[in-house]
Amino acid sequence: MTSFSNLLKNIHSPADLRKLSRAQLPPLADELRHYVIDSVSKTGGHLSSNLGTVELTIALHYVFNTPEDRLVWDVGHQTYPHKILTGRRDQMHTLRQLEGISGFPRRAESEYDTFGVGHSSTSISAALGMALAAKTKGESRHSVAIIGDGSMTAGMVFEAMNNAGVIEDINMLVVLNDNDMSISPPVGALNRHLARLMSGKFYAAARNVGKSVLPSPVLELAKRFEEHAKGMIVPATMFEEFGFNYIGPIDGHDLDSLIPTLQNIKNLKGPQFLHVVTKKGQGYKLAEADPILYHGPGKFNPAEGIKPASTPAKKTYTQVFGRWLCDMAAQDSKLIGITPAMREGSGMVEFEQKFPERYYDVGIAEQHSVTFAAGMACEGLKPVVAIYSTFLQRAYDQLIHDVALQNLDVTFALDRAGLVGADGATHAGNYDMAFLRCIPNMVVMAASDENECRQMLTTGYHYPGPAAIRYPRGAGTGAVIEKELTSLPIGKGEVKRNGTTIAILAFGSMVQPGLKVAEKLDATLANMRFIKPLDVELVKSLAASHDFLVTIEEGCSMGGAGSAVAEALAEAGISKPLLILGLPDKFIDHGDPTVLLAQCGLDATGIEASIRARFILPEPKLAANS
Repeated sequence: MTSFSNLLKNIHSPADLRKLSRAQLPPLADELRHYVIDSVSKTGGHLSSNLGTVELTIALHYVFNTPEDRLVWDVGHQTYPHKILTGRRDQMHTLRQLEGISGFPRRAESEYDTFGVGHSSTSISAALGMALAAKTKGESRHSVAIIGDGSMTAGMVFEAMNNAGVIEDINMLVVLNDNDMSISPPVGALNRHLARLMSGKFYAAARNVGKSVLPSPVLELAKRFEEHAKGMIVPATMFEEFGFNYIGPIDGHDLDSLIPTLQNIKNLKGPQFLHVVTKKGQGYKLAEADPILYHGPGKFNPAEGIKPASTPAKKTYTQVFGRWLCDMAAQDSKLIGITPAMREGSGMVEFEQKFPERYYDVGIAEQHSVTFAAGMACEGLKPVVAIYSTFLQRAYDQLIHDVALQNLDVTFALDRAGLVGADGATHAGNYDMAFLRCIPNMVVMAASDENECRQMLTTGYHYPGPAAIRYPRGAGTGAVIEKELTSLPIGKGEVKRNGTTIAILAFGSMVQPGLKVAEKLDATLANMRFIKPLDVELVKSLAASHDFLVTIEEGCSMGGAGSAVAEALAEAGISKPLLILGLPDKFIDHGDPTVLLAQCGLDATGIEASIRARFILPEPKLAANS
């Protein structure tokens, strides 16, 4: 550490930061970067993206009067420096832990978290709303949206910019954190000078005078010269066409460039756009060399870096999907793999390598990914959209209107179905069973183990219409995976254990804990497999032969698979005591998934307790010698 080694521990809010001299900021950045590395190594979390925003975060809080001025972070996985500087330094050891602080901005956690996020591309819309609210209320505060280059691919960004660009008298700044390119030293120095010039009062005043004083022909010539001069030095700027004043690009790790530029921008009216270039993993050589590996690591030793697991773990469902995708693609040349910017997360790296001409990453554009797949299906291809359950929510209209309404042959591989642990409520896939089963033409399946997941993917792929296969995050049960690509009979469940009195109808990940409960209660356990079409005949049969029915699902209980069973019983005119167990009607925070499921009563102990509390059961027979 430097001679300013006590800087960070004395900063409890941005007000403390703003008391520092400019000369103290670079060593503070070094300290902050080391603190982020140390914290994440102990808790796990996002690393590369946070190391890239250290200087930018310092500069924003140093120049703007937060929290009066609003900082709106996009996605939010780059806000650890922000959390540390806004009074949560001593809570970083609880990051993403049960009852600890969130890995994303959260309004209930701090007044400095002005907008809760977890998904991308919302910052400009929210910041515009805040800027216009300030105008309506007669307040002079600023609104700043910080958005990454990946998030700029979403249509919502352009909708917001199209709206903002025609409003001249707002205090709004969009900061594009571009971490997919670098600035060479000569260009960087020139851009620093240009950014200061373009954000300065003299430049802005000159433009305003020109608009009011110069004759039209001269004004037009001046305007063309200005655009041409900027075009020679900076990237072609479509942002100006949206009505933003474009400034940059500048080096996002150079505080001597960032701070004066932001200070100048703060004095400008109207929508401003600052292009900042940063490097993922900045300051930690291992993360710089492999920012993807260090994007969201678990616990690790910073001195040694991330080490491969010493013993092979059980296959994850994501790996099962990736293997299936390659195997099916080898059999069928019509298969197309599509992902909205989640190649690694969805397990498509090998597929891209083996079938590059059939792999499409459309960027963070979930709506587009679904309609893009629909267009391909119209032409006889067989698209497979690999998408997280929580992200499919963003393309719900496209799913209904562009795929299901036309009964197009699109397969949806829904990763991260159910609770996801440390990422919390924004990433949990709790609602897909409820929002999918109400759509005509859809087939919806839930996998109970790795082999069944492979079978369901094959089933959905061969079904000539829209089909969704949901599977959880993380490792499977250790089931043996067959090499063959076999299908399951659509709409048919299976009884895995025969018992008496109680029939437990389990969906997907709840089959394993349900089986444990069935053993203890001598109950019947059915692996229902299909949420839609539901195996109604199996439901009727179980209702006829048992006194009580119980459904369990790792999804919202309102409108979910249990509701489908209740509807089937009602339609058949069957009156039978039914207990529906699922996730409660609330957003579930981050934490260890095993603990969270237990808190929701969806572990074996909780399921048994709920059944015993609801139904009067025969006492278990005691051993003869007891």
